[in-house]
Amino acid sequence: MKLIFKKSDLLHAVNIVLKAVPSKTTMSILECILIDATTNEIKFTANDMELGIETKVNGEILEKGKIAIDAKIFSDIVRKLPDNEVIIETDANFTTSIKCEKALFNIASKSGEDFSYLPYIEKSKYIKLSQFSLKEIIRQTIFSIGVNENNKMMTGELFEVENNTLKVVSLDGHRISIRNIELKESYENIKVVVPGKTLNEIVKILSDDIDKDVNIFFTNNHILFEFDDTIVVSRLIEGEYFRINQMLSNDYETKVVINKKEFLACIDRATLLIKEGNIKPIIITIGDGSLELKINSTLGSMNEDIDIIKEGKDIVIGFNPKFFIEALRVIDEEEISIYLMNSKAPCFIRDDEGKYVYLILPVNFN
Repeated sequence: MKLIFKKSDLLHAVNIVLKAVPSKTTMSILECILIDATTNEIKFTANDMELGIETKVNGEILEKGKIAIDAKIFSDIVRKLPDNEVIIETDANFTTSIKCEKALFNIASKSGEDFSYLPYIEKSKYIKLSQFSLKEIIRQTIFSIGVNENNKMMTGELFEVENNTLKVVSLDGHRISIRNIELKESYENIKVVVPGKTLNEIVKILSDDIDKDVNIFFTNNHILFEFDDTIVVSRLIEGEYFRINQMLSNDYETKVVINKKEFLACIDRATLLIKEGNIKPIIITIGDGSLELKINSTLGSMNEDIDIIKEGKDIVIGFNPKFFIEALRVIDEEEISIYLMNSKAPCFIRDDEGKYVYLILPVNFN
């Protein structure tokens, strides 16, 4: 096999597939990137058996072939090569040479025949949306997935399609994030749970271009994202997702309309008095025309008033500031509406159009 690349094209492709190389594995072949130039195009593939990524690479094929090369060594070499033409050549003993200007590396590689290919995905059930929209909807929900592997379902996000709406839901036992997006056409109903790890990696590859689309294909066990010259295949999390509709309520005793930027800045200031690793609640007192935020910690205390529009009863309630900060950061509106029932019930941040709902459970305080 003998191939020629521009260094920038080579590095771009390596950075994409590297996201599917496992950090720990007992199968050494999975620590490799597959370089496949057996047809008239060059493809790089990585696969950790849960997540697989394949991307086409611009380059010239002088001799066809296929090789598996250690991902870490290969990516480190490519990253530090001069910005010029790179020649990759493999001999019959699976020694691969990487040459750029006066730099020449010779490294051991493996037969490409031993590499685990990505599973075949039937492309019948699918939806299409812009890469920008998918990136945004993941960014606006991914922070509230669970990190505890004991409850696998919480480590993923629900993707639910009904007619022309895609709903994405995440929860971790303390909060729920919901985003709804309108699709350009109607599709058959779909309900799957996608691993958070997959979505975190997808976000890093997707473009911010609203004119570039992504096709998402669904089977019973897998999801496939197809965009630009790249495909990403992931296993789904099996099982029934939580019945979130039972946790959502439109009832409220108090409604607050507040400037989002001011509220976020105020909570951010309050967290200056929380030592790293400590969980200290912010105490919110809602009265006529103002919201008072207080915090007391071993480092000191702080209180601040913000002007609000209030409907309903006065209330005093405590929250983990991190949960509010993460929700407020992904809301684009200038003003937000917060709905509360009492000091023990969850609060809801939601818009009138139903594009988003953030539920946050309160915490006890003295």
